Amino acid sequence: MIAAATFASITGKKVAGVHDHTAAQDLRIAAECRGDQLQGFDGDRGVKFGGTLPEIYDEGEKTFVSVEREGDRVKGYDRQSSTFCTAQVADGLVQVYDHGQGAWFAYDMQDPQSDRSYHRAAG
Repeated sequence: MIAAATFASITGKKVAGVHDHTAAQDLRIAAECRGDQLQGFDGDRGVKFGGTLPEIYDEGEKTFVSVEREGDRVKGYDRQSSTFCTAQVADGLVQVYDHGQGAWFAYDMQDPQSDRSYHRAAG
């Protein structure tokens, strides 16, 4: 969810799916951002997420997540787990650093107008 929200809010482009490189699996997550209004759907969990940035509400976890934009990065805070993350967008790829786990995660975003990811289309 954070990766899709980051990509949509930073680039203004729609997300039609996410590939999680760490788990080596495709996730059915979609997101779109217009101005400060973000809306998304997590098809794997069957729940909506969204709201007015920097606050988005995850209906599945019933919690708010802060997503503050800073150029091509966001600083995130999950109120339920009390953990921070940092995410950045580069060439269609979103890298998320989870401060709670002390680890980086990488995600490709699917372009809804193509059968390719934004990252693979850029190369």
